[in-house]
Parts: sequence; C-alpha cells; structure tokens
Amino acid sequence: MGGFNRTFHYSVMIAEGKFSCKGGGCQRRAGCGLSAVSFGGYTVGVKILGIETSCDETAVAVVEDGRKLLSNVISSQVAIHRPYGGVVPELASRQHVVTIGAIVDQSLEDAGVGWEEVDAVSVTHGPGLAGALVVGVNAAKALALTLELPLVGVNHLEGHVYAAWLEEEPPDRVVGFPLLCLIASGGHTDLVLMSGHGEYRLLGRTRDDAAGEAFDKAARVLGLGFPGGPEIQRISEGASGEEKLPRAWIRGTLDFSFSGLKTALLHRAQAAGIYPPGGLEEEETEELVRELAGAFQDSVVDVLTTKTLKAASDYGARGVILGGGVTANRLLRERIRAKAELPVMIPAPILCTDNGAMVAACAYYQLGRGAEGDFSLEVDPSLGLG
Repeated sequence: MGGFNRTFHYSVMIAEGKFSCKGGGCQRRAGCGLSAVSFGGYTVGVKILGIETSCDETAVAVVEDGRKLLSNVISSQVAIHRPYGGVVPELASRQHVVTIGAIVDQSLEDAGVGWEEVDAVSVTHGPGLAGALVVGVNAAKALALTLELPLVGVNHLEGHVYAAWLEEEPPDRVVGFPLLCLIASGGHTDLVLMSGHGEYRLLGRTRDDAAGEAFDKAARVLGLGFPGGPEIQRISEGASGEEKLPRAWIRGTLDFSFSGLKTALLHRAQAAGIYPPGGLEEEETEELVRELAGAFQDSVVDVLTTKTLKAASDYGARGVILGGGVTANRLLRERIRAKAELPVMIPAPILCTDNGAMVAACAYYQLGRGAEGDFSLEVDPSLGLG
C-alpha cells in the first residue's frame, strides 16, 4: 500500500475507533503528538506539506521555513479540458481524486523527507471550484489527523502573494511593508494592499471577467487553443502593433473591466471574416489572428500595469508583488518592470500558476503568527482577500 493510501487507510480506522496514533500505535515520533517544533517566532527547520486543488491542477509541495522549496509536484489537467475550451468542474474533481495520492507520495519522494519529518499539513480551502476544493481539504484532513499534525487552511489568493517569498529574498526583508499585490488569474483580478503578514486591504477588482478568463474567451474567438493566455502570447510574437483595441479605464476607481474589450475583439473578428472561422484563406487568417491577439494582449497588459503602479503610488507601497497565472505573461512582466520606479517582485512562471508551494509558504507565516490547526475547516468557493 502506497504512503498516501496507507495514511488515508489509518485515518479511516481512527474515525472508526479501530486505531489510535497515541499510545504507540503510530511510528511517526516517539510519544507521537504534535510536532516538537515551536512555530511561534517563525522557528527554523519547519517543513510543511502544501496541497492545492482549487481548479484543474493537482499540486503538492514541501517547503521548509516558508522559503526553501524542497519539492513542487504539479499534475496538470489541460489535456482533459482542452477539448471543451475551458475547465469542466466535475471532470476536474474526479481527476483530483484519481491523482492526489500519487502526487502526495511523489512530492515527499522528491523532497527526500519522510512523514516523520513533516511538521504541518496545509491546504487551499477557497476560493475555487467547490468539488475540487473538497478533494484537497479531505485529503489534508486525513493526513493531518492520522499524523497528528496541525492542519492549516490557506486562502488561494493569499497563497499567490506568498509565492514571492519562494524567490531569492523575501519581500518583507528586501523592501518591507506595505506591498501592493496584483493577483491576476482565470478567476480573479484583484489589487490588494499588504500592510503586514495577514493584513490586507482590497483596493480594486474586476467588475466582470477576470483577466485570465478574458484571455480564454479571446482565444476561442480567434480559433486558438486552451488555455488562452499562453496561446495568445505565443501567436502574438511578431505582431506589428498596428491593430488597436480599447482599454476600459473606469476613471476614479482601481477596478478593472474586460468584458468591453472582449466584445470589441469579437466585433473586429467578425468584421474581418475570421469569426466564425472559414471566411478567409488560411494565410490571411493567420496574419489577422496574430495582429488581433497582439492588440488584445497589449490592451490587457496596459491596463494591468497602469492601474497596479497607480495603486502603488497612491497608497505609498514600498514594492509590488505579482501573482497568479496571468502574471506569467512575458509582456506583462517586462512592461511593469520597465515602468515601475520601485522594486517589482514576480515569482518564476511555474510559481505564478497554481502550485502547492505557495500554499505551504503561506501556512508557515500563519503558524508563525500563532494560528492553530482547525479540523472544522470547510471549503469556501467564494472566499475573498481583504
């Protein structure tokens, strides 16, 4: 029986009163009980397992002291959802069930640690797809209960912020607080002011489509694949920039709106004869798609960059953090760094997309602030930040 499956089996036995970790039944540590490591004051040597299943990636990682990445295993479901042009929630949930046991075991193997070396279990409990979140939370509960470890629930959005702590130097030491955070993904586009660990204020958010959702919809209009962000970035290479699309500035607010841009792209594609597909020769279509994709990407990046830097200036931020799948976009990363007059911290692209490492990093700082394990943890698909 594999490591994860054996642990889950024991957790069921505990629930049925057939097995007890206490009193010598568990071989995790002498005397068992909770970790001997004190979390208060951010003690060193703390290894946390992070589980992320909020959408279509089954991801598990082991992180030490909130910064040192020991493993980061991600199982993508892109191939499963690509034929549908987007994530199908029920398929995502089922695939998490199939995959999560092996991903947990692989993460521990990659990290070179045994269960006896893990000090806490953390898991995303929202926001996200309800069924997908349930899989991760229940798996985390089974592990934490069996091993008598603290169980830490992590806000997915806050996790994206803490991905920046997995880079060379943590932002709070490099530049200090407050930090302006842009969280841009398939489900969210938020501007959040981080005044300290666990201290957030929501400054702006999308009023309709999230940036990543807009990329996916634009890609469908242009006849490109899923996910839309990488496809639009790829096809935009070499665009002349002559094609222009509108920007929704929504004056007097830091909120975003991408629905008008999406509609403008649709109308332009229809007028050009590339939507519905089949109206032009392949060579003509390819050139028009390149130009329109480039114009769409430029519009999104322009608004994200301008509003992020304005918010940082207005609220006296000492630095800017980018997180979420959209922030893996090359043009966005280049432009915001070129225009910013203060430090900009952007995780590596693999840490911008959903991953378990950001969950474990965030959990470390929660425990350091005195957070306690909570087995009453429930999923919250609409959880916000700030």
